[in-house]
Amino acid sequence: MLDLAVLGLLHESSLHGYELSKRLKGVLGPFRAISYGSLYPCLSELQRAGYITTDDSASESGPGRRKKHVYKLTAEGKERLQEQLAEGGPSTWDDEAFGVRFAFFSQTDAEVRLRILEGRRSRLEERKANASTEMTSTREKLDRYTLELQRHGLESVEREVRWLNELIATERDGVAARPHRAGRAAKSSAAATKTP
Repeated sequence: MLDLAVLGLLHESSLHGYELSKRLKGVLGPFRAISYGSLYPCLSELQRAGYITTDDSASESGPGRRKKHVYKLTAEGKERLQEQLAEGGPSTWDDEAFGVRFAFFSQTDAEVRLRILEGRRSRLEERKANASTEMTSTREKLDRYTLELQRHGLESVEREVRWLNELIATERDGVAARPHRAGRAAKSSAAATKTP
């Protein structure tokens, strides 16, 4: 998922490694630390694949300062990003993948967004059912703090399912309204071009 996040950020603008690392923290969240030990190998791999390139002329370096590599997305990188954003299968519903995918929903096709949201909801509903069953079967065996932790986990999943339901409803409304609006706009345009 790190490669998707890097390609997505470089699609927005060219960045040097330090700035890219800061932006990744914003995309991936404060609880998922990105070390330079994972970022730079990812950048090297993307560069070897031809998805990104470096522009050293755009970097600001002076005497005694290390040259900064400014990373840019290539045409092949843009294609790879679009391929990744078009994927909406089960791997995109997992905890780690979903957050990264969601961060780039503005660049993702509406039908793919809906498929990812519905898949994520399905995955969480399954998790919720399992957690509820587990709580019921182990209630007598656990101390109150462990039960409280399980209840907190269950409530977190329920809260995310409610949030996903709202997002799915909004996406469905948007998908349903889009052809209608386009049809109305075409009729308005045709009416405007008619002469009396």
